[in-house]
Amino acid sequence: MAMIRVLVVDDNETIRTSLCAILQRHGFEVTCAGDVSEALGFISTQKFDVLLSDLHMPGPGDGLTVVSAMRHANPEAVTLLLSAFPQMSEAANAILMQADEILVKPMNVPALIEAITKRLAKGPLHRRKVESLATILERTKEDGIADWYAGVEQEEALMAVPLTREERCKHLPQLFMDLGRRLLAFVPLGTKELKSESATEHGRERRRQGYTAAMMVEESRIFQVTIFNTLQKNLGSIDFSVLLLGVMTIADEVDSQLSQAMKSYVAESAQDALPV
Repeated sequence: MAMIRVLVVDDNETIRTSLCAILQRHGFEVTCAGDVSEALGFISTQKFDVLLSDLHMPGPGDGLTVVSAMRHANPEAVTLLLSAFPQMSEAANAILMQADEILVKPMNVPALIEAITKRLAKGPLHRRKVESLATILERTKEDGIADWYAGVEQEEALMAVPLTREERCKHLPQLFMDLGRRLLAFVPLGTKELKSESATEHGRERRRQGYTAAMMVEESRIFQVTIFNTLQKNLGSIDFSVLLLGVMTIADEVDSQLSQAMKSYVAESAQDALPV
């Protein structure tokens, strides 16, 4: 039977050395880290069954950074935090949204071993659900539209054009669909093959509604901010290995859609300028 692999993280050398020696004597395979940076290095290159980390090292809540990294790299690992403060009040609930359990320092050896063994038997409380970026955008589409509209309402220049909410948001459902399609297509960045009739029509319609080119760019900027805020809220569900490429793809597609909209906007303007 394979040995249980434990990562111990504590910036107090005496405590760290003691914990590692105790766990090794009880049959665990132990790796020790003295700070967050060292711990993150181990997490990114090795697989662990248990994380035992100090909560404060040296800053308050530094241990949560380690827990979060372990959640992404080893979602099946049990995560235990050590704290010298038994009264965590409301903070405990927030911390337990990430860690499986908080253990109060100092712990006697039998209690520590029992806590690790029991939690291993139960498994991690917070199993990570991974979703694709396309799935997240589809699931949060209605909230995203509401957030975008709230951002637009803060811009006096955009609101100077009197439109209903439906008229302002008309293009967004298809834009979300096009983003999802682009994310699932896995085509290279800069690809211009994915044409959008919706973007072309959007440019024409904004010209007729009285938008300026600067206003077109501004509403596109607000859309990108909305999307990135959505991803930030859903980091716990994102596969970090594809996050950077996904963000670049989203930015590329939004810019491509803006470019297509601007071409039709300019063409509409040129048409209006022709003598009757």
